[in-house]
Amino acid sequence: MDMIRRRLPGLRRKLGADLVIVNGENASVVGMTPQQGEAILDAGADLITMGNHTYRQRELAPYLETCSQILRPANLAPQSPGQGWTVLDTEAGRVAVIDLIGRCNMDFGPDNPFLRVENLLKRLDTRLILVEFHAEATSEKLAMGYFLDGKVSAVWGTHTHVPTADAQILPQGTGYVTDLGMTGPAVSVLGIRPDLSIAKFRGDLADRYRWAEGPTKLEGVLFTIDPETGLCRKAERVDIHETAPQR
Repeated sequence: MDMIRRRLPGLRRKLGADLVIVNGENASVVGMTPQQGEAILDAGADLITMGNHTYRQRELAPYLETCSQILRPANLAPQSPGQGWTVLDTEAGRVAVIDLIGRCNMDFGPDNPFLRVENLLKRLDTRLILVEFHAEATSEKLAMGYFLDGKVSAVWGTHTHVPTADAQILPQGTGYVTDLGMTGPAVSVLGIRPDLSIAKFRGDLADRYRWAEGPTKLEGVLFTIDPETGLCRKAERVDIHETAPQR
């Protein structure tokens, strides 16, 4: 959260981004509070996406009913609070954004994301369409990328917290990356103090997870989209790694 507050406003100006989307899934270690969501939006995000921890912070559920700038996965149960897709007006034109969640190794059974997004695309009348896929398996993310190739402007993955080196344009013109990475402590295991994660894997008595101290990083991808065709011209990693804590 500190990194987002300090670095996102300047980064947006530097890149000249027309639309900024931040995954807020673990702003509270797990989940996100309404206050944290507001802070991310105030820092320059236009939209926040969520994932399998959407409702871990219980106060977020009713907030999702009134805040149109936060998306939960569209293929959750239909009675789930909030919305899974939206259309925004930007300097580049009207942009549709869809949030999906995968089914491989997830701890609940969402609807089929492939069928869900296929149905959603039939309802959209804009060329600019962005899809986030919050999924564990790289194979599921790659399959989604190729499934949507040429049908949407860009597809990116979240959830594993580790950035992948495959930012690319798929054969039919869709921008793609398997995982954006994470924003948070650089010397950590998915943001958590390494010793606490090691203890868990060793089988030692578990202690409460706490985020790591020290240098921080911000990781993402910049997609350049042709507003006329809706296809991606360029997909570039955007990484900021600080060498010392900023106070």
